[in-house]
Amino acid sequence: MRIIIQRVSQAAVQVEGEAVGSINKGLLLLVGIENADTPGDVEWLVQKIVQMRIFSDAEGKMNLSLQDVGGEVLIISQFTLHAQTKKGNRPSFIKAAPPAVAIPLYELFIAKMQQADVKKVAQGIFGADMQVQLTNDGPVTIWIDSQQKE
Repeated sequence: MRIIIQRVSQAAVQVEGEAVGSINKGLLLLVGIENADTPGDVEWLVQKIVQMRIFSDAEGKMNLSLQDVGGEVLIISQFTLHAQTKKGNRPSFIKAAPPAVAIPLYELFIAKMQQADVKKVAQGIFGADMQVQLTNDGPVTIWIDSQQKE
């Protein structure tokens, strides 16, 4: 799984002009699932994300986690995170998992995030054409990939 983590002061998602999810201070997570991903990847990522110290403490240093600040999470499916651009001008999405594989892992990711000590978990709609609005705080944007665990 490949995830873009954005620290936000607010974020919201709409589908066909209707609000389907919103958060205040917390993390916007753009989640891309590939064929090789497993429930173990979900477990590793959820723990890593909720404990990642990327919120500022009283001295302005990134020392606090999502749990520490009582932050919220907005989860958006994003197969384009697995775009391959090496050849030609049209991205290839061959590594992106098909819905039959991706949906159960996406739903597991949401469930595990809800089970973690997170104040609120909101989400978009898998496979929908979504409009996402956010105020990136910092800006802080981090890329994490369970297949590379760097």
